Amino acid sequence: MKLAAKTPTTSHLETLVHELRELEARLMQGGGADKIQRQHDQHKLTARERIELLFDEGFYQEIGLLIAYDKYDGQAPAAGVVTCVGKVAGREIVVVANDATVKAGSWWPETITKILRAQEIAMRCRVPIVYLVDSAGVNLPYQGGVFPGQYGAARIFQYNSVMRRYLKVPQIAAVMGPCIAGGAYLPALSDVIIMVEGTSFMGLGGANLVKGATGQKVDNERLGGALTHNAISGVAHYRAKDDEECVRKIRELISELPKPSAVPQAVARGGGGTVPQAVARGSVDSKRPTTDLYTILPNDHRGMYDARALLDCVLDAGSFDEFQADYAQEIIVGHARIAGINVGIIANSRGMIKGEPGKPPRIGGIIYTESAEKTAYFIETCNRHSTPLLFIQDVSGFMVGVEAEHSGIIRAGARFVEAMATATVPKIVLTINHASGAGYYAMAGQGFDPDFIFTLPTGRMGVMEGESAVMALFSGQLEKLKAAGKTPDEKMQAEMQSVRDEYERQLDARHAAARGFVDAVLAPEEIRAALELALRTALNNAGAHLGQFLL
Repeated sequence: MKLAAKTPTTSHLETLVHELRELEARLMQGGGADKIQRQHDQHKLTARERIELLFDEGFYQEIGLLIAYDKYDGQAPAAGVVTCVGKVAGREIVVVANDATVKAGSWWPETITKILRAQEIAMRCRVPIVYLVDSAGVNLPYQGGVFPGQYGAARIFQYNSVMRRYLKVPQIAAVMGPCIAGGAYLPALSDVIIMVEGTSFMGLGGANLVKGATGQKVDNERLGGALTHNAISGVAHYRAKDDEECVRKIRELISELPKPSAVPQAVARGGGGTVPQAVARGSVDSKRPTTDLYTILPNDHRGMYDARALLDCVLDAGSFDEFQADYAQEIIVGHARIAGINVGIIANSRGMIKGEPGKPPRIGGIIYTESAEKTAYFIETCNRHSTPLLFIQDVSGFMVGVEAEHSGIIRAGARFVEAMATATVPKIVLTINHASGAGYYAMAGQGFDPDFIFTLPTGRMGVMEGESAVMALFSGQLEKLKAAGKTPDEKMQAEMQSVRDEYERQLDARHAAARGFVDAVLAPEEIRAALELALRTALNNAGAHLGQFLL
């Protein structure tokens, strides 16, 4: 992707997108040009080349690209595994592909995190999952973070088993390189196994280990190659002559799967009749292009902006029907469509909201008692009508103070959280700027298992801002100094600045993405395509979207 040159008039968002594109381009090179060439010399495609062949033409969403980019001295780009959601043969699927250009596709602790997240998407949305296996196994220096624990590698196989036995989520495994030791159980617990002649190996131990353990001399092809597992052991089901034929076979198998049953949803508005599904006929564009967000959003994250102008960039033109528009205006809720798909919108309104006569204005981005009650009621209504929810998050937290506490903000906030947490419809999150405090939780934070969670590069996820942290940590000292007519010395000023800098680093959207707190950081141009794909994927499941899976 060609990067646009930055100019003196470049907005803050444009600068962040430019930096994001540079980082993504570097990560997508995996282990680098020499490792890519080595893969080609072995007559193998790279993970991303395989994925490009597998998916239908058009948009697909990579999940967790930035995970671990700032760890291991940069030696684990994308944690050595590519996880994506896209379409194959016209239906949404999840793909997990080991990147053999990164330490031979070995598993880092974060590799497990990414594979589990991909499996959870497949389970929650009831969509097929494809594993493109090309891995040397556990990265031994980091085995303590891979092998044991409740969310260690064993959880992958538990998810395999649950999908296979109970959820009926199709799992297809293509062994396109080594698949060694415990990792061999991932394809073994799938529905279909394809192996590639000459390049694939599957076994609990390789030839060298077998020689050391038993004294037997055998080469890997005879021990666990494609022909062995198709003709002798019967472990595999198909063999392909090369990667391209293997990918074609996967596409054929996906096309033969039964189509998901229709998902009854809220009636599409404005379509000239009733459509008993979430998807309306004749998708439309947004009123404004998403690139307008570069000018709509302020350079300073504390600044105000027109939330309805933002919605004009995200939602289908003319589709938004606001609910209780005159009440508790610091939160905007209503029904709308994205690419013809009905969705309930919950968005924080930034700026000052005119108060009732004799009362002060309200601060946008803050949740008050009335807005919590209004949103809880709206969520419950959407849940009854089977309308998926989109949380457009720019929240600084719940209101505090005497008036807020006396108004019952704790009880109202609890009702908001409960309504959101127990809603069984798909939930998708898009963070614009702030994702702070308990407001982040109420607006479907990651701990409440949204189906997908995205952020703009301007997203800032944390308990509080750096300046607030400075006041919380140093207020006592500052008050003493003020009472004594003194000011902070250089050492104290440096300590306070260190706190600001550390909070700024942790509040960066890339920091959140590197730790798996969001699925992807989106540029404005990608928002509508990403949201449409997320909604269509989630709507494969007509049942409850709660937790990793619900039997």
